[in-house]
Amino acid sequence: MLKIGNIEMKNPVVLAPMAGICNSAFRLTVKEFGAGLVCAEMVSDKGIVFQNEKTLDMLYIDEREKPLSLQIFGGEKESLVQAASFVDKNTNADIIDINMGCPVPKITKCDAGAKWLLDPNKIYEMVSAVVDAVDKPVTVKMRMGWDEDHIYAVENARAVERAGGKAVALHGRTRVQMYEGTANWDIIKEVKQSVGIPVIGNGDVQTPQDAKRMLEETGVDGVMIGRAALGNPWMIYRTVKYLETGELMEEPSAREKIDVCLLHLDRLIALKNENIAVREMRKHAAWYLKGIRGNARVRKDINLCETREQLVSLLSNFVQEVEEKEAASQAG
Repeated sequence: MLKIGNIEMKNPVVLAPMAGICNSAFRLTVKEFGAGLVCAEMVSDKGIVFQNEKTLDMLYIDEREKPLSLQIFGGEKESLVQAASFVDKNTNADIIDINMGCPVPKITKCDAGAKWLLDPNKIYEMVSAVVDAVDKPVTVKMRMGWDEDHIYAVENARAVERAGGKAVALHGRTRVQMYEGTANWDIIKEVKQSVGIPVIGNGDVQTPQDAKRMLEETGVDGVMIGRAALGNPWMIYRTVKYLETGELMEEPSAREKIDVCLLHLDRLIALKNENIAVREMRKHAAWYLKGIRGNARVRKDINLCETREQLVSLLSNFVQEVEEKEAASQAG
């Protein structure tokens, strides 16, 4: 079973930290579908150090989400250590994760995120400084390398382990690939064989069968699911069940999808406020609708919704139409 430091998970299925997505409303919804561990979206170390109100709001964790890993990013040792110490003492997170994978230029320009991948020595220095400053287990989420010419995944993972890191999550793509191309599972296997700490594999896990194959082919301790869970927390539930029993559970009905979408909406409203939540929920609602026949028009209309009432009405009417069509085709 996946164990990070003294934190034990019920299963090896992990929700990836996705920026702009993994707030408490989304994480709790995914947690209820059985994820062993959920990861919060990355938070700026400087934002924490300067006590930025918006940043501090991102540190909110509902007790029902636990165990939870809270991710921070930064490029300077002093601010990273200060931020980690604050998270350690002032939040109910179980694990502190350091982002070494974000490929976005505004992050890498600050010597943060994937920029670390070019220097195993910096990784050792930064991670050991954080480990020394906190009581919670420290982990690292990284990519396999900066580009095809600079793939130091094994050296970087060893540096994390030497520094006292308790686990490493590895995305099998380079920074240059962003989210394109194919994830390299061979490098994930190589890293797993090179370190003694738990390794969580990430990249191209789109079905429960993919998750099982990754665990078997690479030997990793955990499997991280990101984009496949967008609008689809059933992916988490179906993966957990498939790994436990070998049974492939059915895909959800349109009604089930919309019901969970509206639950997610209400949690987001409670977390932020109606105006912000409805705007943020537009992309999520479009993801929930994926795979439901005839969703194109509704997906367009979602972007015009300004209030909870409008969004609920639009989705409820749509699902009713879908059910009526299904009933008619069965009767016919």
